[in-house]
Amino acid sequence: MTVLGQLARFVTGRSWDDVSGDARATLKIRVLDTLGCALGALDGPPVMAIREQTEELGGTPLCTLVGGGRSAPDRAALHNGAAARYLDFNDSYFAPGETCHPSDNLAPVLAAAEYADASGRELLTALAVAYQVQCRLSDEAPVRAKGFDHVTQGAYAAAAGTAKALGLGVAETANAVAIAGTALNALRVTRTGSLSQWKGLAYPFAAFGAVEAALLAGRGITGPPEVFEGNKGFMEAIAGPFEIDWEREDLERVRRTFLKRYNAEIHSQSALEALLELRATHRVDPAHVERIELETFQVAYDIIGGGEEGAKVDVTNKEEADHSLPYMLAVALLDGQLLPEQYAPERIVADDVQALLRRVEVRPAADLSARFPEEHACRLRLVLDDGALLAADKHDYEGFLTRPMGWQGAREKFERLASAALEPEHAAELADAVAVLDELETRDLTALLTHVRVPSSTEGAAR
Repeated sequence: MTVLGQLARFVTGRSWDDVSGDARATLKIRVLDTLGCALGALDGPPVMAIREQTEELGGTPLCTLVGGGRSAPDRAALHNGAAARYLDFNDSYFAPGETCHPSDNLAPVLAAAEYADASGRELLTALAVAYQVQCRLSDEAPVRAKGFDHVTQGAYAAAAGTAKALGLGVAETANAVAIAGTALNALRVTRTGSLSQWKGLAYPFAAFGAVEAALLAGRGITGPPEVFEGNKGFMEAIAGPFEIDWEREDLERVRRTFLKRYNAEIHSQSALEALLELRATHRVDPAHVERIELETFQVAYDIIGGGEEGAKVDVTNKEEADHSLPYMLAVALLDGQLLPEQYAPERIVADDVQALLRRVEVRPAADLSARFPEEHACRLRLVLDDGALLAADKHDYEGFLTRPMGWQGAREKFERLASAALEPEHAAELADAVAVLDELETRDLTALLTHVRVPSSTEGAAR
């Protein structure tokens, strides 16, 4: 049997009964967190541009857009995925050679589940499948070092989850995964050098394609059966050889994912917690900080600290700001927080933060790198203008595996993010529905995503 055939049997063979109680609770927290991220991003310029395009081009109104309106399943996946991803505030997963955001799969799975009139349990099971596929491929087949983005593995995951939500059979599921995996290979240049808005749209676009692939497979369109191990397939062309025994895989990998406490790239979280705790404990006046020094693990340095993916001191837009440790540390010290408002255009270019970020020194440390991904470790120092030194060491942060964010913490984050788009009573109703999603239908949930004030294009442009 091909690797694809084994994967397809895994996707079709798993059920709600295979999801443990802990995994079920974690899935609901991830759904709540992702919806909060989407609701908090409806005035983001790329999200509004996609909505405008969707409304102009149309599409059979089969699936709900977050914020109201309906369109075809693939377009709903694109819009909702863009909203969930824009803030860069959704969950993450660490593998030794790869970092990904498995909640990116909610948008395609939700669209497919609504289209298929699936139950809440079927939605959550399909989401668990997508999480498992993406995380395990990240474990065993990392591609970042080869010049490809984590979206590459995500194409397989989004197609698998979509196929599961649609209720496709083994053959159709295999074809869906094969089409998506063959067609949707993403380059890592998305996140290197000068960053563009595509950073937040790469996965939603792949999800759009994965939904289309699954729908085509459902109509009998076939894909390369040896997409993994075949001549010029994924292993030979990109990842190298690897093995996953899909017959033995469970649906528990979601429990190894974690949430963000701060609106910042995932590898910055412990450093930000260390800095903000020092600021509060010592009542630090940012005007008296001469220098910020950070030692962190190699992956963090390479992606957001000025390492192999580019210098991080020329920051002019949101995409560059939320992937720059110098910017994030500087603005957090100045403002005492790091939330969506710290990425307003006028805040990014302000003189105080632009001056301070150039006094941030980031270095990799071998001992901290050796503790990754089991730990999220850093050493932070604030050097004051009178020569005093304030120091903090971290091995994790609130939200990481060792200090997970539970339902209450996730709900508080959700309510804050959703407050601009939902009245408090509607936010509470949506959160309560997610808590019992396994007792509802998917369409019960999507109906609650329409009680939203969608911002005008003028409001979005002002962000």
